Amino acid sequence: MSKAEQPRHRLTPDEFREVVGHFASGVTVVTTALDGKPLGTTASAFTSLSLQPPMVVVCMNRDSDTGKAVLETGAMAVNILGEDQADLALHFAQHGVDKFEGIELSPGEHGQPLLADAVASLVCRVSEHISAATHFVFLAEVDEATASGGAPLTYFRGQFGRIALD
Repeated sequence: MSKAEQPRHRLTPDEFREVVGHFASGVTVVTTALDGKPLGTTASAFTSLSLQPPMVVVCMNRDSDTGKAVLETGAMAVNILGEDQADLALHFAQHGVDKFEGIELSPGEHGQPLLADAVASLVCRVSEHISAATHFVFLAEVDEATASGGAPLTYFRGQFGRIALD
């Protein structure tokens, strides 16, 4: 039997998490508003897609209330967290709490709450979405983008950290 014909080992979720955990990413809080209620969740599955038009990709679990609201409203903001905001990332990763209590906000172009202390924010309209495995994949056009500077919070092998540049 050739190597191509041999049954392949299917990765377990733990094996996959261990390997992809070696990829460092930034940390964001994705926010939206549904019927006047702000929703938000921590997300590291975010990347730029295109410069013309300006677009991003955001992946969110289908069980996420925020992801369901983005699907319904077609609008979201991506708030990029700074290196000193690990507590905020953990706060927005929680379930069953008022995530916006005590958080300073400003309104985005489509009514999404923007985190005042984020190092950057992008206000987006969903142009396409797909459902893949356990997640929604949103392709979104960026209507508004601001950056205040500062270094981003990173996520690597299950821990938050900072970038050290040469």
